[in-house]
Amino acid sequence: MNILLLEDDQKTGSFIARGLAEIGHRVDWTQDGVDGLRMARSSSYDILIVDRMLPGQSGLGIIQTLRSEGDKTPALVLTALSAVEERVEGLEAGADDYLGKPFAFSELLARVRALHRRNTDDAPAERDKVNVGDLHVDLRHRQVSRAGRRLDLTPQEYRLLEFLVRRAGQTVTRTMLLEGLWSYDFDTRTNIIDAHISRLRAKIDRGFETSLLHTLRGVGYVLDASD
Repeated sequence: MNILLLEDDQKTGSFIARGLAEIGHRVDWTQDGVDGLRMARSSSYDILIVDRMLPGQSGLGIIQTLRSEGDKTPALVLTALSAVEERVEGLEAGADDYLGKPFAFSELLARVRALHRRNTDDAPAERDKVNVGDLHVDLRHRQVSRAGRRLDLTPQEYRLLEFLVRRAGQTVTRTMLLEGLWSYDFDTRTNIIDAHISRLRAKIDRGFETSLLHTLRGVGYVLDASD
């Protein structure tokens, strides 16, 4: 599994990350809430393991934000707060499961596997494959093609396309891109967005009859197959 771990305690985070990696899972770990939200937005994960209390932005706040944006990645919340009211608050915020500290690694692993199994069983087989017109994006294998032609993207171009394809048909502002992919808070004057959009458009639109990546002047961008 591809797992995002948001845990600010060095000892706990190291314990979880090492244990999951040793049994073959890929783990991205950050101790900061703001950075964690950026990572969750910009990559595809199978499971989120989120500490309730994080610097920068709370774990529950991160989950609420992701759910409001349509991200349904299963989330396991870790917390030292064990009152029923605290657990209910976490579940109502969009968490899928709750695990109190301290915990045994075997229980954490069992809960992670259960969440992944439940999500896999409930989701359609093509959940990791997205089409926008004749553009096909395999999110799990990070492969992109259009009209049957394989497109070779740089890692940054792929991250940008993934961000857009997850919001296909929706307007994506420059600020959303800066915060989600580069964390340049509110500095909308930088031309980094224009440069990357231009390079991505050259690869996914040039040579094809219709354009998918549209610029909404003064507003942002939209990836859409409709005219």
